[in-house]
Amino acid sequence: MLTVHTVADLRAALEPHPDWTLVPTMGNLHAGHLGLIARARQENVPVVASIFVNRLQFGPNEDFDRYPRTLPHDAALLADAGCDLLFAPDEAEMYPQPQTFRVLPDPAIAGILDGAARPGHFEGVATVVMKLFQMVQPRHAVFGKKDYQQLLLIRRMVEQFALPITIIGLDTVRADDGLALSSRNGYLTPEERAQAPQLQAALRALAEDARSATAPEQIHLLEQQAMTRLDQLGWTPDYLTLRRRADLQPPTAQDLHRGTPCVALAAARLGRTRLIDNLEC
Repeated sequence: MLTVHTVADLRAALEPHPDWTLVPTMGNLHAGHLGLIARARQENVPVVASIFVNRLQFGPNEDFDRYPRTLPHDAALLADAGCDLLFAPDEAEMYPQPQTFRVLPDPAIAGILDGAARPGHFEGVATVVMKLFQMVQPRHAVFGKKDYQQLLLIRRMVEQFALPITIIGLDTVRADDGLALSSRNGYLTPEERAQAPQLQAALRALAEDARSATAPEQIHLLEQQAMTRLDQLGWTPDYLTLRRRADLQPPTAQDLHRGTPCVALAAARLGRTRLIDNLEC
């Protein structure tokens, strides 16, 4: 595997091959990321992974400074997984001048759920992903479904800007006890790690209870009850909700009657750690 740190070296490495599959990451890799690499390899074109902790998507009181940076270990994992090229720029290379041009995503997607809890987050995500797309110009890009709202936003961005990129979503990789794998799981204390699967259990309970709902008012009540139960277990939930998969809007009575595909989504803090998860239903 070749590792490059500058855009010039990246483009030189990309030039011999017309098609690439991109796997963007912020590093501190785990089995979920390696699953993205494995899925990328199925496209039978070279795979480029990026590692960059993007300041633009972190709020002023979030964990940018303490986010784990483990580049040597990550590079070894990527090489073993069959990645062909690693692009690992520093901040000065990625943003050689202040990034005053930004991608402003649709507030109907970016202003709800995680976007409401983390103002400006999805603007930072859309901007850095657009830059990576322009730098790499991949034919395909692979993202995990754990960041469900992010995946929908990127799909819409690619559609509306007519980018010639196929976006591939990969199912969430989980630990044996159901916890969605995340780089932030490393922040959990042993006691919190034992509690962490409660978030997935709450989503499963909400999805199951919602099967018999026939009105949006019933869904809202189930959501409030689920939030209360999670709060009683020691969590601080931002949201625990059922939404349409297509646009992350609340299902209407007609949606419930027709069985419109939905997804249960949650974000909650356990101690100092904020975890997200979802379950398609």
